[in-house]
Amino acid sequence: MSEPHVVILGAGPAGVGAAHKLTQDEKARVTVLERRSAVGGNAGSLEIGDQRVDYGSHRLHPACDPEILRDISALLGQELLERPRHGRIRLRGRWIHFPLKPVDLALRLDPGFAVGTMIDVARRVLPRREVPEDTFASVLRARLGATICDQFYFPYARKIWGLEPSALSAIQAHRRVAANSFGKLLRKILGQLPGVKPVGFRHFYYPTEGYGAISEAYAAEATRHGADIRLGATVTALEHDAANGTWRVTAEGAGQALEVVADHVWSTIPITLLARITRPAPHEGVLEAASSIRFRSMLLVYLTLGTDRFSEYDAHYFPGEEIGITRLSETKNYAALKTPVGRTTLCAELPCSPDDEWWEMEPRELGERVARGMADVGLPLSAPLEAVHVERLRFAYPIYEIGYERHFHALDEWASTLPGVLTFGRQGLFAHDNTHHALAMAYAAAACLKPGGFDQARWADYRRVFETHVVED
Repeated sequence: MSEPHVVILGAGPAGVGAAHKLTQDEKARVTVLERRSAVGGNAGSLEIGDQRVDYGSHRLHPACDPEILRDISALLGQELLERPRHGRIRLRGRWIHFPLKPVDLALRLDPGFAVGTMIDVARRVLPRREVPEDTFASVLRARLGATICDQFYFPYARKIWGLEPSALSAIQAHRRVAANSFGKLLRKILGQLPGVKPVGFRHFYYPTEGYGAISEAYAAEATRHGADIRLGATVTALEHDAANGTWRVTAEGAGQALEVVADHVWSTIPITLLARITRPAPHEGVLEAASSIRFRSMLLVYLTLGTDRFSEYDAHYFPGEEIGITRLSETKNYAALKTPVGRTTLCAELPCSPDDEWWEMEPRELGERVARGMADVGLPLSAPLEAVHVERLRFAYPIYEIGYERHFHALDEWASTLPGVLTFGRQGLFAHDNTHHALAMAYAAAACLKPGGFDQARWADYRRVFETHVVED
């Protein structure tokens, strides 16, 4: 029996991870179609001037599956560094180390915040009226109290998802907030004490050539084993040929059309987009569902400064609404780079919608607004602003609005009826995840492809595991 042809849509970690596993195990002939000019998706890297930076702040967490971590270590060798986490959060006008440290909390935490939190903890042991935990807001308020919610999680939620916490599904609290109870929060804090958790708990892994090097290494190895990775190829149509059970995938790039015939189509593109390009078209209910779930967009505003280093921190976090950005990262600090000399580039993450005024704003104006916001919270630019570059991520985070489950279920059920089609990854499963989660999905998909076809029962078991994934901060 000849190898089946698997066409993978999207070359983010899920796409290139699947290509690597399929070709390494000689399970299939693989073609990957990616609309960008480089692999990695939102977990990729790009060049700005003479510096390589990432699409936002990314780390490979120690929670990564051991098999995946071994593969990444083998692919990158000495280029994969183990680095200490060293960030900080601005909370009520004060800077607190992140990850949270007991001593730092004792010395720097705002007294009013500390007292309010202690009162909330005390109230947890008192008898209280049961309140339904049916929204993001009600789950966190019941488990963490008013102080942490009103002054930390809720302002952050409004910024990152653009909705009131009461309009978000309870699933958002379970899948996106790792410390969603006092017990979990305490374990995270105590985990910073020597001897309580292994050293790796306080560290992360990061490639010397930027986070995108992980996807690039997977892609290079897949190519070495025969995968055909086509960059600059935007998929425009997916048409099923019922007569012979194959799919004709049409893509466009560089002014040319490309057609590929596939036995299997593995999609890591947004499931909403998959519904719109598939032929025969799904019924109206599925298209309505595709219009009823949304992804939050993100502007990445890169500020290049004329200095070796802006600060000692890898990332600053801004949960408060006094500044529009949610996070500011400095790539040189992730890998302890000394080059380029005399320049560093900051990445400011600004969640928004394509309908917002920010979306089409000129880079220089965006940069100046970000700089003013930083100055307003006591973090002024310490060197001349030499250049501003902007990247627009249309599909950054899934938004779990109340009732989204019904719409996603309709899309998911429809996709499951398409013979030979599999959807996975953050955008394919409308899931909050880290890179190691996306790679776990890729490895699972490859494990399910057998000589006799795709093992749907085993994939269903993996899907239940995916539902337990919680984002690592």
